[in-house]
Amino acid sequence: MNASASNLNGNIDPGRIEALVRMAIANALGQTGHITHSSTSNPPESAGVYTPKLVVSISARHIHLTDEHVEKLFGKGKKLTPEKGLYQDGFFAAAETVMIVGPRRRMIPNVRVLGPTRKASQVELAFTDTISLGIDAPVRHSGDIKGTPGCVLVGPAGAVELHEGVIRAARHVHINPRDCSYYGVKNGDFMALKVKSDQCSVTFDDLLVREDSNAKLEVHIDTDEGNACDLDHATSIELKRQEPCKCHDHH
Repeated sequence: MNASASNLNGNIDPGRIEALVRMAIANALGQTGHITHSSTSNPPESAGVYTPKLVVSISARHIHLTDEHVEKLFGKGKKLTPEKGLYQDGFFAAAETVMIVGPRRRMIPNVRVLGPTRKASQVELAFTDTISLGIDAPVRHSGDIKGTPGCVLVGPAGAVELHEGVIRAARHVHINPRDCSYYGVKNGDFMALKVKSDQCSVTFDDLLVREDSNAKLEVHIDTDEGNACDLDHATSIELKRQEPCKCHDHH
């Protein structure tokens, strides 16, 4: 991935970077967390019968960075500072935040960086975020960024232009082999999540199964989806296997 201290038109200079950073500080309006709300579902457990502990989490807008981009944005030799551990072991919300700049200088300040660092930088947004930035970001699974739009990231020490990497993260479920066996699914399958509440009930299809031996059972949906199902007031949550069909050929 190529990066520079220029904007999408190749003309951000240090003075402009400083102005953008000051504007971000003065207009600190963005969400700063990754997990904004979690809801758990614990079915009654019969004697001797295993029942998984299901957690459904709303994942707010956030950014994954490479080591190189961390240094360009926050200073030479800089490492991410863990601030809060996430539900999945080994992952954390960092103290560091950056500003995302889209076309025509539209921007979202104070977007949280998640760690650890990755091989490629990636920006994960909700649909309403992409509208605000003026970026036509596709729905993709994490890591699948080829051919996606880019943006400019601005930090206290400099700016980085991403030529690709802005996505709307597809809903998915982190799951371990034991829980895969319980639900009758395997890595790469799809599941459905039904969220019931007094005001509205929503079923989300096409949750990608991401199996890992160290994973805790957790569904990730974005802020738009969390608001749509009123997750804060859910009365019950059900996760089940989704039968395969031809409509998944494009995944």
